[in-house]
Amino acid sequence: MRVLMLSWEYPPVVVGGLGRHVHAIARHLAGQGHDVVVLCRHEAGTDAETHPTEDGTHDGVRVIRVAEDPTHLVFEKDLVAWTLAMGHAMIRAGLSLLSEWRPEVVHAHDWLVTHPAVALAEHARVPLVATVHATEAGRHSGWLSQPLNQQVHSVEWWLANRADALITCSSAMRAEVAHLFEVEPDTITVIHNGIEPRSWRVPPAAVRTSRASHSPYNAPLLLFFGRLEWEKGVQDIIGALPRIRRTHPGTRLVVAGRGTYAPALEELARKLRVRRAIDFAGHLSDRDLGALLAAADSVVLPSRYEPFGIVALEAAAAGAPLVASTAGGLGEVVIEGETGLSFTPGDLDGLSTAVRRVLDDPTGARRRAKLAKARLAVDFDWDLIATQTAEVYAKADAGAHAPLGRPKIATGNAFLA
Repeated sequence: MRVLMLSWEYPPVVVGGLGRHVHAIARHLAGQGHDVVVLCRHEAGTDAETHPTEDGTHDGVRVIRVAEDPTHLVFEKDLVAWTLAMGHAMIRAGLSLLSEWRPEVVHAHDWLVTHPAVALAEHARVPLVATVHATEAGRHSGWLSQPLNQQVHSVEWWLANRADALITCSSAMRAEVAHLFEVEPDTITVIHNGIEPRSWRVPPAAVRTSRASHSPYNAPLLLFFGRLEWEKGVQDIIGALPRIRRTHPGTRLVVAGRGTYAPALEELARKLRVRRAIDFAGHLSDRDLGALLAAADSVVLPSRYEPFGIVALEAAAAGAPLVASTAGGLGEVVIEGETGLSFTPGDLDGLSTAVRRVLDDPTGARRRAKLAKARLAVDFDWDLIATQTAEVYAKADAGAHAPLGRPKIATGNAFLA
């Protein structure tokens, strides 16, 4: 099939897991013989002089990366206006593309590309498929109290209700999307994220160096890696660290990643008097992360909100014992007692108990880690995921669409409405 895919991030422009997802699914679809074009953008803050629109083929995928228009819009301050401007640039580039190449399906990834995806699908008169990777209500625990939250939610609602087929990355996300956007659950297809085959083998000397660097006295070593935002729950592993250290003295924690919540996390660590037991390592190279994964006694993923949890797959691929909350897709990725240990999001006692179980029984932890790694090739293979996605494309039908009014915004918690 001829597939036009739209995404606001695509390597090397990567903000989170969405960019890696789109990159992988596009390449694997192309590898299966589909004709895939990805319409994406340059880094925010650039312009057409420094970063003109590019059109080239990479890994079998044609990538059209549009230039930013001259307007002085800042993603962090003018999110909606910036998104509309990006969409306008994508529409112009897309219309130019459609003059010499016609897709059979348009695939939108998340709300930021809703406007160009709808416009191009309607212009080409082809089905619109949408993957909802996360929701505004989910990111804010159900509360849509600010104008920006309501604006983003309404665009998400529009995309979900305008699409001819919907995809989510977990069953938990399917239930969330169905409830928030008033669509039937059985019309949503669940297709998990995947993980690329790669070697996490690290020279023993590098593992020893990493261990000595982060735990010089060979005390228990825990690792979190990912974005430092409230919904990732890093505050919970920091909050649980004092009680873990009471039964396992000297336990240390490495927090690897960047995000807006970093200053608050450091302040919390100081308040709880565990700042010296935590290394805020920032972004790590693949080599350094691989060594740290091999050196850690456990990877802890305490998310409060997690549509899927690619980091859990990465930890499993590296053979690291997992302790994870049951938030969203993590509850499907980590099978309690089989491929890792789980706890209820925000439950510091449950988190502490799970970590203690790993530290007290390293043999059991290694057994679970081995099973988690073996499962990757069965359930999270990108070729399988590409095949499942192509099946959604083939079944999607560009039917007639009635005009949509504005959705109602919950005055209380959207998950309880």
